[in-house]
Amino acid sequence: MHAPNQISLAAKASGEPEFREIGLGPWSETHPGEPRPDNPASPNYSRHFDTELLNEGDRRNVLDRYRYWSVQAIKDDLDARGRHDFEVAVENWTHDFNIGSMVRTANAFQAGRVHIVGPHKWNRKGALMTELYQHVEHHPSIAELVECWRNRIVGEIAYERARAAAAAIHIHESAGSVSALLQCETASATPDDSVAHDETPSFQSSAIADAFREGGASAQSATQSATQRAMSELAAADNRIKELEAARIIALDIIPGAVPMETYRFPKRCLLLFGAEGPGLSQKALDLADDVVYISQFGSVRSINAGAAAAVAMHAWIAQHAAPASV
Repeated sequence: MHAPNQISLAAKASGEPEFREIGLGPWSETHPGEPRPDNPASPNYSRHFDTELLNEGDRRNVLDRYRYWSVQAIKDDLDARGRHDFEVAVENWTHDFNIGSMVRTANAFQAGRVHIVGPHKWNRKGALMTELYQHVEHHPSIAELVECWRNRIVGEIAYERARAAAAAIHIHESAGSVSALLQCETASATPDDSVAHDETPSFQSSAIADAFREGGASAQSATQSATQRAMSELAAADNRIKELEAARIIALDIIPGAVPMETYRFPKRCLLLFGAEGPGLSQKALDLADDVVYISQFGSVRSINAGAAAAVAMHAWIAQHAAPASV
């Protein structure tokens, strides 16, 4: 048995610090008498829950709504909720210890993807397992990453154009259907020669006309509703195309010609490039970037920690595109 650490004993004796307990214990302790949610026969059954976590407790660094959920269920839910349109890339040429911190921050801000460039394995300690909930991709070179990213943008633009074209066709067809219904209704309201001189049209003819008008009104309402949905789809596709066409690759580094982040307007769709601690981004990465942005600093050092810089940049995007309307 190891002897107690004297510093730890002194800290405990002082009454500080008192840490709050994170997470939940085993399901049987925290929910005594309640049916387990991993049992298909339970009224609260869900495929999200992990049996081992329910047995042993969940002390992971996750949001409370994800307690006892499996890793895959959490990742799937983040995808379903919708990840943000910015992606993060970091060059890993020097075994940078900041990469884990960047991955953790990317998870906190719900980045679309994390790209790690270079041949080395990256240190996962700082990520605190958050890489499990992210889409992390590896690339042999910055040129290959940029080519893949731009090709994906082109593919997404093609998809949105197809979606817009389909919506436009639907709108055109719906307009034709409404026109045909109106013509039929007008025709039904005009008596033919056989009843034009009859002062007392039959009850049967009147009932048929009324039923046609009611059915026509219902069909017209449904058609107009479908047209409105198609118009919304068309507007959404057009807006998405504009966002994708404005997509840019943004390098974060302090070099001549870079613009201050405080005055920079981040495009909604973008790829943020970060370099290694110390040397910063490679010249190739700077050459391939559309813009170079730096964080204004006011002390004596030339740069701040790479992990901290990445967090500042990601939050700048969040402040411009995803900040809540009110607190």
